Amino acid sequence: MRRGLNTHLAALAVAAILGTAAHAADLPSRFAPAPVVAAAPVFTWTGFYAGVNAGYGWNTNDDDVVINGTAYEVDDEGGFVGGGQVGYNYQIGSFVLGLETDIQYADIGGDNNIPSLNSDGDDDNWFGTVRARAGYAFDRALIYATGGLAYGKISNGFSNSDDTSVGWTLGAGVEYAFTDNLTAKVEGLYVNLEQDDDDLPVVAGSDETEFGVIRAGLNYKFSTY
Repeated sequence: MRRGLNTHLAALAVAAILGTAAHAADLPSRFAPAPVVAAAPVFTWTGFYAGVNAGYGWNTNDDDVVINGTAYEVDDEGGFVGGGQVGYNYQIGSFVLGLETDIQYADIGGDNNIPSLNSDGDDDNWFGTVRARAGYAFDRALIYATGGLAYGKISNGFSNSDDTSVGWTLGAGVEYAFTDNLTAKVEGLYVNLEQDDDDLPVVAGSDETEFGVIRAGLNYKFSTY
């Protein structure tokens, strides 16, 4: 009889152990869940931006003007160029397309030795552009070409017209994004403006103003995500 009692107690003990183990398996785990790591957003050139620029411009006309049979020399001059720009980029894969407009003060022009027109050609000179941009992005670095409409008032040394001249511009540049919102660029432009010289006597010489610009710029890019 004692053996039967011991067997019965042993069976009860096994059942209690198994029940406790099953109950423990149903309890919540005490281990912390694996951390969720969010992927950093990939940089994109897409978006609006605005900024400022400064650099150097120089007149490239090199004209000798003939008025009523008398030749006069025009001295080209260079100087400070600075202003602001706004634009928009759209990135497709590694290709970036965009549109940019800018307005510039330009301390460039030309001086002459014409008695009736002997004045400093640098006063109140300015120009602006509306340009397309097309480039290739290497992650945060962008190499691009640009070109489009140019307009403004840049003296060519013998035109006294106050009319705004219209022409075209071509150039290229490189831009780098230091952060998701701050970019810097270096850019070169060639600008050609048609001049209205109807206010002068008979003139033999170029009626165009041609100049080059090298400038550095800083842009703030507005976030797109």
